Amino acid sequence: MQQDKQPEYGPVVFRDRSAGYAFLTRSTATSDRTIEWDDGTTYPVIDVEISSESHPFYTGTARTVDSEGRIAKFERRFGEDS
Repeated sequence: MQQDKQPEYGPVVFRDRSAGYAFLTRSTATSDRTIEWDDGTTYPVIDVEISSESHPFYTGTARTVDSEGRIAKFERRFGEDS
């Protein structure tokens, strides 16, 4: 692979605005905006809409599908013997 064709890989802060949560990781994503992290270093920051702190699946607020009701509705509509 050619080294000059690879994107720069470095530390980036991803911030979930809706949950007030941020985490520092390494990524090829870049941003012009910066944030000062807890260690006193300034890193590029990328705002995201959903993270593990606000996603319904991870927070336990996800809705469950009523599969029994769907089957009963199908059987009422088309009959059990069809």
